[in-house]
Amino acid sequence: MTMPVTADQERTYGIGEASRATGLTTSALRFYDREGLLPQVVRTEGGTRRFTEDDLEWIRYIERLQKSGMPIREIKEYVRLYVEGDSTIAARRRIVEARREEVLRQIRDLETTLDFIDYKCWFYEVATQAGSCDVPRTMAPEELPPRIRRIKEACGIHRY
Repeated sequence: MTMPVTADQERTYGIGEASRATGLTTSALRFYDREGLLPQVVRTEGGTRRFTEDDLEWIRYIERLQKSGMPIREIKEYVRLYVEGDSTIAARRRIVEARREEVLRQIRDLETTLDFIDYKCWFYEVATQAGSCDVPRTMAPEELPPRIRRIKEACGIHRY
């Protein structure tokens, strides 16, 4: 049930509506709240969580940090620093910069993995056409398409 909005009051959402709006399960939202990751979520007198648009944006931010691979304990530290205010700007900046570097490393790793998968797609296409895996496996480097040659060298592929 959605609470009515008055001129001096922001619209709020129940946990089910917040779940639909953020794409997270209600249990995930409860977990975030229990872990102290949602410091501004208010509760009614009956203890029901009420989420504002700002809360939903904050939840999406926390979810992005988690998807980046940031551990919950580190997110909790970030939230603690956020609650402390402007005196922690430098510390929060260090946390997100470190996460940025880690995400860039993950992207590089994924690009290498994608190159390897592209190589295997090429490999099996050639093998299918030739009727044997020996054909792409024994091709001389100069017979390989330039991109495939580069991938084999970068990934250290000699036989497979």
